[in-house]
Amino acid sequence: MIPIAVYYNPACGTARSVVEIIRNAGIEPKIIPYLKTPPTLSELKSLVEQGPVTARDLLRTKEKLYTELGLDRPDVTDATLLQAIADNPILLNRPIVVSPKGVKVCRPAENVLSLLP
Repeated sequence: MIPIAVYYNPACGTARSVVEIIRNAGIEPKIIPYLKTPPTLSELKSLVEQGPVTARDLLRTKEKLYTELGLDRPDVTDATLLQAIADNPILLNRPIVVSPKGVKVCRPAENVLSLLP
């Protein structure tokens, strides 16, 4: 079976929809409750390396902390963005899906379809 992981926040309706789409395709995804078990800086770098997501794609811009930390400035480096997410997992965009076909922020939920077999 194809391994698929979802960086998941149970309070997020889009994340719940993504998991449902994956399960309807006959795949049981690995659920990563990232607020309880935050990704390390190394894991975040790996997500970007797998692509096609960028460090900025991984960033949740709707969080107040995003502007408080000055992450909205265009000159902020990828290294700084990833470190901010590692230090503050609430800044991780969601849901992020990892599959052999790549990594995507699946917002809207239908974006997950391109990652399924």
